[in-house]
Amino acid sequence: MPTGAITGYIDVAQLTLYAFWLFFAGLIIYLRREDKREGYPLESDRSKLVTVQGFPPIPEPKTFILPHGGTYQAPNGVGDNREIAARPVAPWPGAPLTPTGNPMVDGVGPASYAMRQDEPELTDEGAPAIVPLRVASDHWVAQEDADPRGLTVLGADGKVAGTISDIWIDRAEPQIRYFEVTVTGAGRPRQALLPVYFARIDANRGVVKVQSILAKHFADVPALRNPDLVTKLEEDKITAYYAGGTMYATPGRIGPLL
Repeated sequence: MPTGAITGYIDVAQLTLYAFWLFFAGLIIYLRREDKREGYPLESDRSKLVTVQGFPPIPEPKTFILPHGGTYQAPNGVGDNREIAARPVAPWPGAPLTPTGNPMVDGVGPASYAMRQDEPELTDEGAPAIVPLRVASDHWVAQEDADPRGLTVLGADGKVAGTISDIWIDRAEPQIRYFEVTVTGAGRPRQALLPVYFARIDANRGVVKVQSILAKHFADVPALRNPDLVTKLEEDKITAYYAGGTMYATPGRIGPLL
């Protein structure tokens, strides 16, 4: 019998291979169960009584201790009960939805957002992470960089939406997250946050261009409850509003290009 063989047909290397296969299969099942702690079970178009969770099933609830106090349980059994402001274009399950109102405000399609906590993101020290420079007085714009404050904001239609009045930074990163825009075309001046990734600074013209929405749409950008603070839920709503504009801002953006 060869060295390492347990019987005439099985040796240690073969057992090791089988053990690895079992371990890897168990790892895949474990990871698939863990990634179902959020978002499952899925909702079925056929009936609310149908549970869509696939294999393996949803794991048992686990309690997580949050870094700044409190706990969170997942899965928590709380579904998303928001009314969808859209209707199916056909009667069969899985048919595409068409908006019934203002999709950019109603959170439909690319304007959809998750229901995160209505509280601000915190730094390791427990302070709000994303704040304007008027609050984070220990931060400033580097001299070698252009200061966008005071620049005119133009919508995708080339019309003036307002001017940049402040810069919101992330003290945990640190980096610029938003430009604060004083909107002038909303009947009365109001403040609106503009995600920096949706803005393009044209230093030669001294303007900030936004291609996702038109100038008139700045009047409906989701507002902040606290003018010096933005919550995670408010961040998602604001970003979703601009993202929704990439499809819904003009009728020509809906549908195929050809």
